[in-house]
This record gives sequence, structure tokens and C-alpha cells, in this order.
Amino acid sequence: MSMASEDLADRIRALLLPEEIVREQKMFGAIAFMLHGNMLVAPMKDGALLVRVGKDGMDDALALPGASVMTMGSKSMSGFIMVSGDAVEDDTALGEWIDRARTFVRTLPAK
Repeated sequence: MSMASEDLADRIRALLLPEEIVREQKMFGAIAFMLHGNMLVAPMKDGALLVRVGKDGMDDALALPGASVMTMGSKSMSGFIMVSGDAVEDDTALGEWIDRARTFVRTLPAK
């Protein structure tokens, strides 16, 4: 894991709600933060943040600074947004992305 993703992971841990039981799991070559068994966010090695927003949340999320569709190879992943590292440099912005992911993931059945 890179220093950029480790630093971002530490910042995410500090912003999670104390009452939430969030598990960390290796995924996408990074640590994914899981809420009720569903991926919430994942810091990437380049300092970007992978955020789960759901298909219905894509358009709103893509309108925000630094957001783009998550791609793996040539395939885009619907429901997932990649947020550039410079767009989550401050904790307020990072917290807003975590909140956006939390709002969607809470609608999913627990795994």
C-alpha cells in the first residue's frame, strides 16, 4: 500500500462515525472500508478515493469537482465514482464523500 493511500485511510478512519461497525477488507489493490458488508469507500494508491454512490447517484456525484466514472481496464463501473486526490485534500470534502457513500450503502441489504 502506498503512503498516499495509507494517509487517506487514516483520515477516513478518523471521519467514520463511532457507532458504525466498519470492516476493512483488501479490494482493488487497496483497503476498502465496508459498512454492513458493502463497500463504502476505498483509498487508492495514487491518493484518489473510490466512492460507492449507486447508479441513481452517479449524475449528482459526477457534477462535483474531481469526480469521474470508475474504470477498470476499458470497463466503467456503474455506481462507483473515482475522486481525485486534490478534491479530497481537506477533511470537510472527504467527509462529504464518505457521507454520500454512507447514504447510498445504508439502502443496501447487509451481506
